[in-house]
Amino acid sequence: MENTGHVRSVNVSERKGTRKKPVESGQIHIDPHHGVTGDAHAGDWHRQVSLLAWESIEKARAMGLDVKEGDFAENITTEGMDLLALPLGTQVKIGDEVTLELSQIGKVCHKKCAIYYLAGDCIFPREGIFFEVVTGGTVSVGDSIIVTKMGDGHCQYTPQEALDEIAKVRAEEAAEKAAKAKEAATANA
Repeated sequence: MENTGHVRSVNVSERKGTRKKPVESGQIHIDPHHGVTGDAHAGDWHRQVSLLAWESIEKARAMGLDVKEGDFAENITTEGMDLLALPLGTQVKIGDEVTLELSQIGKVCHKKCAIYYLAGDCIFPREGIFFEVVTGGTVSVGDSIIVTKMGDGHCQYTPQEALDEIAKVRAEEAAEKAAKAKEAATANA
């Protein structure tokens, strides 16, 4: 594999912790400094767009898992590019418009999510990568992916910021769960 590849699939989900669905039109819009329009993971943080190589999905399929594009919650499924060889800070251009900067390789999976239970394994914590959006635009299936700047192994966020983000998400989830429990108790009273 090389430092070039192409977009195999574009995928979106409305909720975090679920599989993403391939977009039927084969196109997504990526907002500058935010992420994929309509995707649950878009926002003002360092993991605005996620990529996973088709080759990684094929490894999971070889282990007997019935998985396809989007099943590991990646926004863009790539093909022909060695994503794991890219250091932090690397910039890639997708198609004619979009530029992304690599901000995180893999992730900590503190609890087994729906993806793990549905797919039987989650390769994303080991092989998925995350980007911040430098320049937005449209990404389509078949678009080329080209490394425009090789990173130096550094990015703009710190590990503590990543841990703070995880704590924030957990607090939001706990508050949502408590609100639903209170609502259910009130409805049953």
